[in-house]
Amino acid sequence: MGIARLIVSVSVAMLLVACASRPINVPITQVDPQSGYRPYLLLPERKNNDLTTLMILSFSGGGTRAAAFSYGMLEELRRTEIVVQGEHRRLIDEVDIITGVSGGSFTALAYALYGERLFSEYETRFLKRDVEGALIARMINPFNWWKFIGGSAGRSELAAEYYDEILFEGATFADLLDKPGPVALATGTDLSSGSRLIFFQNDFDLLCSDLNKVRLSRAAATSSAVPVVLSPVTFNNYGGTCNFQYPLWVKEVSDPETRARPSGRAYQRYREMQNFQNSKDRPYIHLVDGGVSDNIGVRAALEFLEELEASSAYAEQLRFGDIRRIVLMVVDSKSAPHTDWDKRETPPGFVTQLLQSTSVPIEKYSFETVEIMKDMAEVMLWKRQLKVAQARLAGSSESQAEASVPTLSLKVIAVSFDEIDDPVERAYFMELPTSFVLEPEEIDKLRNVAGQILRESNDYADVVRSFNVIPQ
Repeated sequence: MGIARLIVSVSVAMLLVACASRPINVPITQVDPQSGYRPYLLLPERKNNDLTTLMILSFSGGGTRAAAFSYGMLEELRRTEIVVQGEHRRLIDEVDIITGVSGGSFTALAYALYGERLFSEYETRFLKRDVEGALIARMINPFNWWKFIGGSAGRSELAAEYYDEILFEGATFADLLDKPGPVALATGTDLSSGSRLIFFQNDFDLLCSDLNKVRLSRAAATSSAVPVVLSPVTFNNYGGTCNFQYPLWVKEVSDPETRARPSGRAYQRYREMQNFQNSKDRPYIHLVDGGVSDNIGVRAALEFLEELEASSAYAEQLRFGDIRRIVLMVVDSKSAPHTDWDKRETPPGFVTQLLQSTSVPIEKYSFETVEIMKDMAEVMLWKRQLKVAQARLAGSSESQAEASVPTLSLKVIAVSFDEIDDPVERAYFMELPTSFVLEPEEIDKLRNVAGQILRESNDYADVVRSFNVIPQ
């Protein structure tokens, strides 16, 4: 009887293997700009938030190392007291948007879902759990193969199932709509084009799909789907079937002959949007780790500033006029393992060369992106000073000139292991592996050093002080 039952079980498993399939994202027939998980709808509804400041946190990729480092930064923001319009608050309450890539996406999405609960549960539920070992055990278990072999599902779908069990509890983006905390934006990379696809309704409009029905676990699995190690996450593309209307800034940048600088990145994004809309030739979109296209999650913010610069009508549509300053905190948990290659005549092996050839461009790209944002902050300050000077030359008094020119400043704060002065301590953190398992003491050190870096940052101190005096 036992053998017969085993044969039946194996036969059923084989049949299931042949039809294993992934979750299918739901189509929409009409875009509704006034509904869904959209920052411009959700942010104005937040209570007791300073609407003149747009505060963005950017959490990089890097497995558990990134998740713990970004969590430590949230802990420090939670400890930091500020005064907003005479009311004592915590700086974490002023965070509006968190972008997350790969490991950083888990912290971003979990905080958006749980809020204060995160600080009592995240360590045991995710950070100090052997996530990597559990995933490997599930993937080599033959009884799980029917879930990701022989159909449109893959190893990342099995990972998403596990993330639901330990962290997200089946929550979807619809469950975030009434949450009082920040908007969390996880990012994936289109394997075919290298374009970003962010998990918010604006980008899912391109696919003519309803993000509300998508599980947070699937977004996290997508953002951390390291190529080769994990499978791409596949979404149906219904683009071009829901009367999608391009945003107002597209009109200003779509003509290469007339668009002004700087708008090259916005124009490139427009071309990517067109590509997503082509469901006739691209009925499926295969997404991998968001770090492939932007490992620190800052490119979207860079393009957004260009879009605002290109179109004042777009800024008005988003009710952006009340914002006087943008604070961008880039939390980069990059790794730089020590090597002794240069001490040997024989170069490293093929696999090592391949890994290094992919990681170096990603790190260089991340560095350049942060530097571009810092340069943009200086340009924005310079442009305002120029307009004030022009107003004074036209006969306005100093106070009149200052009042006549709208204020929009950008403050970029880099939070990375590069900011650690002690070379031995810095090397320790940079040599931690990019995996989904670390020792508990390593987790604690990552959390603590994140707070230390912030407390020692002059830029951070400036932001804390500035909340008492908002530019008028």
